[in-house]
Amino acid sequence: MFRASGYTKNGVTDMHTSLEHTTRRTFLRDSSVGLGSLALASMLAEEGVAAPSPDSPLAPRKPHFEGKAKRVIYLHLSGAPPHLDLWDHKPELVKRTGQACPDEYLKGKRFAFTSGVPKLLGTPRTFKKHGKSGVEMSDAVPHLHEVADDLCIIRSMNTDQFNHAPAELLLYTGSPRQGRPSMGTWVTYGLGSENENLPGFVVMISSGVQPSGGQGCWGSGFLPSVFQGVQCRSKGDPVLYVSDPAGMDRELRRKGLDALKDLNELQAKELGHPETLTRIQQYELAFRMQTSVPEVMDISKEDKKTVEMYGATPGGASFANNCLLARRLVEQGVRYVQLFDWGWDFHGTGPGEDIRDGLTNKAKTMSQPVAALIKDLKRKGLFDSTLIILGGEFGRTPFREGRTAGGSVLGRDHYPDCYSLVMAGGGVKGGIMHGESDDLGFSVAKDKVHVHDLQATIMHLLGFDHTKLTTRFQGRDYRLTDVHGNVVKKVLA
Repeated sequence: MFRASGYTKNGVTDMHTSLEHTTRRTFLRDSSVGLGSLALASMLAEEGVAAPSPDSPLAPRKPHFEGKAKRVIYLHLSGAPPHLDLWDHKPELVKRTGQACPDEYLKGKRFAFTSGVPKLLGTPRTFKKHGKSGVEMSDAVPHLHEVADDLCIIRSMNTDQFNHAPAELLLYTGSPRQGRPSMGTWVTYGLGSENENLPGFVVMISSGVQPSGGQGCWGSGFLPSVFQGVQCRSKGDPVLYVSDPAGMDRELRRKGLDALKDLNELQAKELGHPETLTRIQQYELAFRMQTSVPEVMDISKEDKKTVEMYGATPGGASFANNCLLARRLVEQGVRYVQLFDWGWDFHGTGPGEDIRDGLTNKAKTMSQPVAALIKDLKRKGLFDSTLIILGGEFGRTPFREGRTAGGSVLGRDHYPDCYSLVMAGGGVKGGIMHGESDDLGFSVAKDKVHVHDLQATIMHLLGFDHTKLTTRFQGRDYRLTDVHGNVVKKVLA
């Protein structure tokens, strides 16, 4: 467990009592985990990756127990993909396509863009069972058919929110409102990082649009900002504002940082604010990143076969490029990689949002690189220790979206009550379909998995009791799962 100011016997930490004039020496002493981190740093050095020093807030730390997963790659399909056309086949819904939606499914419900009595909409896609395990998927994701036996498809997901921003924030911070630490922040806060020259938590965005939840999806909230996500790019400067400005060479930058460090250490000694120490760490990391990040973000160093397997383009910007970069990053010791890919909001307002050709075209950009990522992690010996999650912030309705119901384009509205999500690697059972929705896909029929349950399960796979990885803020203890969440034991390998 990460030890910091305010550490108590029950394992609860408090990073924010440091205004009590905590000295730098005290902070650095309490931030380390002693001989355990020294040993881990030594092991990583032998593997060619330099771990952060034991006195760094990002020093590697041991979890509550030995977790199957050591790192996470979260692939978020922003906008919420139409799960009924990808992962959850409903033959009865297909039979009843065009019929009025039964009142029992509408009474007391609110929908984002639908009112009145909508028409049921079965999938136009073809579903088949794949792999030795017989995992059922649609024809929209052909490359994922090849790795069916590695996938755990949860068909009983449930959330409280039906609009994008609050749903994404609930998924990644445990609250539908801004201000809480993100999942990646909690992971790096608990485990630290394995490479002193790279951020512990990296974020990449494709398809040109930021997630609706904004930077709160990777922010540090009230935890020290050293644990927040660092947004990188696969095209242009990998990290904005890290490069030296014109006329400043590396030696001059070093002198400037040394002067800033001296001033910050004086302030830290006087006021004892942990963010001052965080500032020192971030300046130093940024300096090291000037050489380390461009190297790891250069996919032209990969062999041609690997680049083609992902469908990536060196020098370009795409979800495929980002999936390949995710593998390169975790291979170099980055603890948590978060990818956001916009374009999955299938309302049916245009041909690109049609669950027929529109979904075929969009899913093509996802299916190939995700399958390649799984195969590549296996080739590198990282699959069993890397947890992969693939999904959106909620699901889509089993009926046509109200605004577009009279047109020729088929689309679905937002739907929080029941949707699907995919997990793989890192201690998860492969080749299974967990949970069930009812015959029409309106509600969970078996083994409901709430967003907080997903969070608890992810933390468990990393070696944490989610109820004990906490921090005290404004008089109460906070955790990723808030006051909810149960580990979904049936998906554990």
